[in-house]
Amino acid sequence: MSTTQRPRVLVVDDDPALRDLLADYLGASGFEVDAVEDGAAMHERLASGTPDVLVLDIMLPGADGLSLARELRRHSDLPILMLSARGDEIDRVVGLEVGADDYLAKPFSPRELLARLRALLRRAGAGTARGSEAEPGQGHAFGPFRLDTAARRLLRGGTEVPTTPGEYDLLRVFVEHPNRVLSRDDLIARLKGYERDAFDRSIDVRVTRLRRKIEADPVHPAYIRTVRGEGYLFNPRGDAA
Repeated sequence: MSTTQRPRVLVVDDDPALRDLLADYLGASGFEVDAVEDGAAMHERLASGTPDVLVLDIMLPGADGLSLARELRRHSDLPILMLSARGDEIDRVVGLEVGADDYLAKPFSPRELLARLRALLRRAGAGTARGSEAEPGQGHAFGPFRLDTAARRLLRGGTEVPTTPGEYDLLRVFVEHPNRVLSRDDLIARLKGYERDAFDRSIDVRVTRLRRKIEADPVHPAYIRTVRGEGYLFNPRGDAA
């Protein structure tokens, strides 16, 4: 997405009144909005072009939002904000486990949704040509990886490793504080500059997801280590403890 284009959002919700409300509100707030009722319609829209951000309800006819998010995450780093009629922490955790980047419980204020979407777009690097060639910028190297903080991307050699905004934000905190034990409270406090709703279980879920992407053996991690009873330590050398 260029800096002159309106950000594109795809809303997937089976409530027609809510779809109309969000289409009108987000459209008036500078978004290009497409709103559909289920997973089949979502796939049809995605086949014709990828939006900048996805708003996905959990409770949908046919395939539910969690299944759809899990499927999307296998091949896409599209930012996903999940909606749910429940606000339980377990729902947020499950949403994060399948790859969502943020979570909003119904009923919600359209202004809150707008703020969350704008934050997701900032974290995703909207306006910096995601996936396009970018000039190498300020970054941090560890092992075969480089975290390019100018382009907000993780590289292994010359190949980009897809990360969600939440995964990128957490990895950036780690690489900027190497060889130091960070408790979950430390990590939550440091993430507050990036997002609104970091919480203990969200940290653990994202660590698990990051390990799958950077560790040769995620069960015995070399880079992001668990320090029992204290938190996590990032070792950029990836060598033996």
